[in-house]
Amino acid sequence: MTEGTTPAAEGVDTLTRLEQEGEIAADYLEGLLDIADLDGDIDMDVEADRAAVSIISESTSRDLQKLVGRDGEVLEALQELTRLAVHRETGDRSRLMLDIAGFRARKRTELTALGTKAAEEAKGTGQPVKLKAMTPFERKVVHDAVAAAGLRSESEGEEPQRCVVVLPA
Repeated sequence: MTEGTTPAAEGVDTLTRLEQEGEIAADYLEGLLDIADLDGDIDMDVEADRAAVSIISESTSRDLQKLVGRDGEVLEALQELTRLAVHRETGDRSRLMLDIAGFRARKRTELTALGTKAAEEAKGTGQPVKLKAMTPFERKVVHDAVAAAGLRSESEGEEPQRCVVVLPA
């Protein structure tokens, strides 16, 4: 907290900063959609102390699937480019999350179920459960699910082969 500010004022400042990140990201992504001649609406929000931007479409999201790519590879790259665009404008590192056509939302649901199942397996067998290699986003979702199930987990290995290990109680 900076001198002379209250915690409430800092919360407003943080919210304002995250909303600004979302607006910069939305402008950047709208330009990208125009260049690619793709239809999509931009939705901005603030979730868990991060700006969250989604590209959604009323029509079939087949066109937007091009921006997701295989296993979200293109989505990850676009997220990094969008973060760089925000950094260029603000000078601050961004933790912005990008979702396209609901890909991350669906992935979050699947990964939460995977984390819960791995936690149950670790509880039942008393043995650590090692999951396949995952992206940082995927690992975070699994860690959160394992913690919600009352167990601990840790990441091991080096990128891109870094994975989650669920530890028994």
